[in-house]
Amino acid sequence: MNTANPIPQDIANNFIEAVRSHSRIAVVSGGIMLLCGVLAVAAPLAAGLSITLLVGALLAAGGIAQCLLAFRTGAFGRGLLVFLVGVLTIIAGVFMLTQPLEGLAAITLFLAIYFFATGIVELVAALQMRPSIGWGWLCFNGLVTLLLGLVIWAQFPVSGAWAVGLLFGIKLMMGGWWLLFLGRSVQGAVKPGA
Repeated sequence: MNTANPIPQDIANNFIEAVRSHSRIAVVSGGIMLLCGVLAVAAPLAAGLSITLLVGALLAAGGIAQCLLAFRTGAFGRGLLVFLVGVLTIIAGVFMLTQPLEGLAAITLFLAIYFFATGIVELVAALQMRPSIGWGWLCFNGLVTLLLGLVIWAQFPVSGAWAVGLLFGIKLMMGGWWLLFLGRSVQGAVKPGA
């Protein structure tokens, strides 16, 4: 008897019950995410710059926290490495805050490399699982991911103006649709008078 299976099922059931009891919030949240995604797709440069500024602020704050930890542990003893990493993190954060276009370009290059590498790994995995069920979908996903990486790379630095914001917008739209449909479907499943 496999005892590991009930835990994910319990989590799924608990999640569905929570959404069922708050289905209106799920629908409203999904609508807001969908709207934000549409806005990000409509203005990908503004969305990309916003993401870059947020990442820069988070890096700077994280670097400051690391430096404070290093001072508490003895910056020139056991905490020297933590202090140096903290300083580098602050520098990276300040760079992204003061040079958001260059920061966006760096994030875009990272995305291109990530998509290219992920696409190759997915293609290899698909070919290894062939002829198992689902290998074709994995192969298709790998091809699309690989092509997306190549398109972003081939259009760099122009892709820096649209890639991050567009991909973030699409992700928000997909998450918004999912929440919207989930909320609506569980609303329809609720019995009248319950």
